[in-house]
Amino acid sequence: MSVVSRSTATPGSAAPPPSDATPSRPPRSPGVTVAGIALRTPYWVLTGSVGLVFLAPLLWTAVASVSPQAGTNQVDGWGFGNYATLASYQAGVWRYLANSALVSLLTVALTLLISFLGGYAFARFRFPGRNVLFMLTLAILMVPYATLLIPLYVLLNEVGLQNSLVGVALVLTMFQLPFATFLMRISFEAVPRELDEAAMVDGCSSFTALWRVLLPAVKPGLITVGLFAFLAAWNDFMAPLILINDTERMTLPLAVSNLRGQVQGVVDYGATEAGVVVLALPCIVLFLLLQRQYMRGFMSGALKG
Repeated sequence: MSVVSRSTATPGSAAPPPSDATPSRPPRSPGVTVAGIALRTPYWVLTGSVGLVFLAPLLWTAVASVSPQAGTNQVDGWGFGNYATLASYQAGVWRYLANSALVSLLTVALTLLISFLGGYAFARFRFPGRNVLFMLTLAILMVPYATLLIPLYVLLNEVGLQNSLVGVALVLTMFQLPFATFLMRISFEAVPRELDEAAMVDGCSSFTALWRVLLPAVKPGLITVGLFAFLAAWNDFMAPLILINDTERMTLPLAVSNLRGQVQGVVDYGATEAGVVVLALPCIVLFLLLQRQYMRGFMSGALKG
């Protein structure tokens, strides 16, 4: 009768050597599969093609602004002659940039302030005629933009703001308020009322609750409103054309348009393309910096409830 002995490991003895087992493979990410890539490829191709379609004119303009062109200040070789023409046109590009920046910043500041308070009032308070007043505010969107400029020109002339950058900013703010107020209202309605009610129970006033609790909650909506207001004011051509008659107070879009129309119908395409690039750069930079908050601002009302 054979006896099979079992080796028992004592506390001081060494552990047995590991077996030559095949090392386990790291788990494959469920999102990276051949089927997933195959399904996503048409989406990538489509969105990339659409992106190229929209980027192609801007890229062509940027290249043409520094390329040699007949009849421009950049005839021989590549360079910045067209930008030199733009910089020295009449009062200078820096003056027109400053005018556009002033109009845009005033428009953004007024739009944010009024729409923030208006959206809060429409979302949180109940008062007679609230919905009627809100619909009247939105009704401005149904009036054609150009039809109101002449009456507004007469009105601004009566109050001494005709041929004024402040007057242009007030007009642009008026046309931004309907959409801005609508977006801020749905942004406030997406925030639970329990937040400001809890703040008031803790001793906050209505203004303190609005400033410390609701303002951070609707920040994406404010960024969206501000970005829309800036893009509209920075690129607007019609209002400065009607309301400004002094070359020293022209905004950059109006200056670029005047630069385009030269003597005897000759068009300086190189300087015009340089002006388009200068106009587009701030818009592109701001959108790239704020695109995440911009999308959150649009989605805030959709996620209500």
